[in-house]
Amino acid sequence: MISLRNLERSYKTGHTENYVLRRVSLDIAEGEFVTVMGPSGAGKSSLLNTLAMLDDGWRGEFFFEDAAVHTMNRKQRAELAKRRIGMVFQSYHLLDDLTVAENIDLPLSYKDISRSERQAMVADTLDRFQIVAKKDLYPSQLSGGQQQLVGIARAVIHKPSLLLADEPTGNLHSAQSAEIMGMFRDLNRQGTTVVQVTHSEANAAYGSRVIELRDGWVTRDAIQPEGANTSMGSMAAR
Repeated sequence: MISLRNLERSYKTGHTENYVLRRVSLDIAEGEFVTVMGPSGAGKSSLLNTLAMLDDGWRGEFFFEDAAVHTMNRKQRAELAKRRIGMVFQSYHLLDDLTVAENIDLPLSYKDISRSERQAMVADTLDRFQIVAKKDLYPSQLSGGQQQLVGIARAVIHKPSLLLADEPTGNLHSAQSAEIMGMFRDLNRQGTTVVQVTHSEANAAYGSRVIELRDGWVTRDAIQPEGANTSMGSMAAR
């Protein structure tokens, strides 16, 4: 699904070029559940933003499914990402002037789906995440945990072929974290490719492969046994 070849990302500070990704070459097959780990400043978020096609400043080759992303312009990348990728941001990135229901509906607006079907999908997702009572509220009226749940709901509603998650459970309590990770695992088993950035060994255990970054370099790429069979509990945001 994904193939990166000699991918590099750097920022200039005066006359100094600071690299955050260095000659990254890796392949991610369709249906994998990959965890990216490493210390702060290792390049994890930079790699995820590249995969999400949110960053244009990298060099190298990037193939996504049958598309050569490195040959596309910004508009073409954005259109591809809207159709095929779901992104869970560490800082939520909800639209302040849209309600919870409208935020969740946003990815569906990019697809050829009837209004009635969209409304049904949003209603089902609100129920699945147990946030029906929050559907008419705005992000500013929600707690951090509730905003994170809305962000995750928005990312998965359109059944993306690739789900990217940056510290997806950082603002959730342990029961919610386990349930969200169980949901990611179930989506993966249904065919969604998942790439998560996390510092959590518990979250990493849900995946089948760990890629470790240090100072922008890939220092480890290892298959691991499938992780915990976590039972599903309450997802009500606190």
